Amino acid sequence: MPRYLGMTALAVPMLLMAVAAPAQQQAGKTTKMPLAPNTLSPAEEKEGWKLLFDGSSTSGFRGFKLDTMPSYWMAMDGSLMKEKPTRDIITKDKYKNFELQVDWKVARGGNAGIFYRGTEEYDAIYWSAPEYQLLDDKVHPDGKNRMTAAGAVYGMYASPAGFVKAANEWNHTRLIVKGDHVEHWLNGHKMVSYTLGSKDWAARVAKSKFKAFPNYGKASEGYIGFQGGEDGTLALRNIKIRVLP
Repeated sequence: MPRYLGMTALAVPMLLMAVAAPAQQQAGKTTKMPLAPNTLSPAEEKEGWKLLFDGSSTSGFRGFKLDTMPSYWMAMDGSLMKEKPTRDIITKDKYKNFELQVDWKVARGGNAGIFYRGTEEYDAIYWSAPEYQLLDDKVHPDGKNRMTAAGAVYGMYASPAGFVKAANEWNHTRLIVKGDHVEHWLNGHKMVSYTLGSKDWAARVAKSKFKAFPNYGKASEGYIGFQGGEDGTLALRNIKIRVLP
């Protein structure tokens, strides 16, 4: 074989490799592998995020007014879940200013909630803690009233319609509590923003069932809780929090 043919044969694959490399590098920049459930990215760890659930253990929680987890709550298939009515659960630590993110889904007709700055002074956590409503709006009767629909501050502030997903589909909640300022987010949309202790807040409390509890919504620090007492399956994952100044 003439020498120049051998050099050409060698040069062609090298040229193809050189052309392909930038394309592969570009693909690496645009194709981002999703995080496994119940894990934090290096960026999240740097920002101060902490997992409240690791996908396999319920050790970050206990029952309301209990030292242990109530029956029917379990870690299964990477989710913290319950399938029957049971007691509410709360974090073992108290939180003052924070951002919480949670993925959640309910069964058809499901109803649940996230409580924040809750105390154990009353017989039920919702007597002290405001509630971020989790709901199958389409089927559950509470979905007919935006004051009790998904994303609402239960019984206090209405949420806009059209942002919650169907039953048995994962939703993403973001809850910001900083000082007296609170924001509810659902699937990337701001649902509610309000000020604890404001004249508007006080007027709404006075017209609600919570007026019977003098300390409702007044704690500056408290537990984060998940409602267990309603019918149907509730599943939670990617429960993460970061403390705010």
